[in-house]
Amino acid sequence: MKPENTSVIKVTGVTKKFKVYYDKGSSLKERVLFQSRRRHEVHWVLKGIGMEVKKGEAVGLIGKNGCGKSTTLKMLARILYPTQGTITMHGRVSSLIELGAGFHPDLSGRENIFTNASIFGLNHAEITRRMDAIIRFSELEEFIDNPVRTYSSGMYMRLAFAVAINVDADILLIDEILAVGDVGFQEKCFEKLKEIKAKGTTIVIVSHVMGQIEKICDRAIWIEDGQVRKEGKPREVAGEYLREMEKMRHDRIEAEFQNSRLALACAKGQEQKKNELPAFCSSGARREGNQKIVFTDAVMEREDGQPAVFFPVCARMRIRMKYHAKEIGVPINFTVNIARDDGVYCYGTTALSGKNGVRKILSQPDGEVSMVIEYNPLLHGRYLVDIGIQDMQERKYDYLSNAMEFRVEESGFGEIGLVHMQGYWEIGKNQRERQ
Repeated sequence: MKPENTSVIKVTGVTKKFKVYYDKGSSLKERVLFQSRRRHEVHWVLKGIGMEVKKGEAVGLIGKNGCGKSTTLKMLARILYPTQGTITMHGRVSSLIELGAGFHPDLSGRENIFTNASIFGLNHAEITRRMDAIIRFSELEEFIDNPVRTYSSGMYMRLAFAVAINVDADILLIDEILAVGDVGFQEKCFEKLKEIKAKGTTIVIVSHVMGQIEKICDRAIWIEDGQVRKEGKPREVAGEYLREMEKMRHDRIEAEFQNSRLALACAKGQEQKKNELPAFCSSGARREGNQKIVFTDAVMEREDGQPAVFFPVCARMRIRMKYHAKEIGVPINFTVNIARDDGVYCYGTTALSGKNGVRKILSQPDGEVSMVIEYNPLLHGRYLVDIGIQDMQERKYDYLSNAMEFRVEESGFGEIGLVHMQGYWEIGKNQRERQ
């Protein structure tokens, strides 16, 4: 019997390449006559990856799509083989790599249990003895004798998982399978994984849900561009990974925003057609109004005056708007409304609200107005901004719904909800911890 600290999985210097064909012939005739179609490029998915997993350890593989996580898992399951390097496995392996893999659609659930369990190495007598436990765990008693082609994806997952955990495997490989199914069954699966892990089963799981990794795993391995970027405690590795992903998303959104500002600059001077959206608007914007007075530009700015999409909690923000008027010298009013992207209304105001000293605004041929938010209380999330110009009877000259969007960054205060509340905790009589 192997000692508890023995490695049951050892991956050493593993590389994996795939040939990606531009236009590969589908028949022998095409391949002979049109050999130029065999042009391809070599794509290296893994570039010398290495890892060890101890007996009874649960390890999570994380990383963005295409980094090599699932390829690694398929090589552990011997579905694929490495181009170079070695993989050593000790014990019976059970895998949940693809939903319903190994199931025959025309066979019943019961018949597929026999087929699938036999692939994992169980004989007929062993499968018969475990049949009731498998069906009971899957909760498919009512449908077990129906063809599996009539099953939903969640029912597929239930049956596949129930078989995989009842074959007494030494190593269990799971690839995103727990993303399918209702919440109750997912919780049941987590509890079962904890149970079989406690009995000494080694688990390797691929997931994009960091909560799953932290809940099940002892260790997380972050794979990036086919190599191990970092490994360690799940909370630490997942936290760094999520921060990196957020930074990449931040940079992408900022780049898109700057490109849209460049497009606006190029579009200036061109006459707009009625109801055509201005270049500064987001893709989901809508326009209303008679357009005798129209917006020509609008932008969210940071405290330093630079256009931005991301803002910290409690920061100063400015919504700067420019307009062009065909009717000159008429009284007008401006509106700004802010809603979270799930539809929760957060704030609305007008330029003539009576709180800022503005009594009257007369339209100019080309004018500018700003709405300044001295202190942004909104918490982390994505927000949409409506802007409008109207007359004193609230008839719309130009109203742009979802004209712009902005994001509020994490506060770092561990807060949840809609807004940051200025306050503090009192610990004892004289100790205060400010928010």
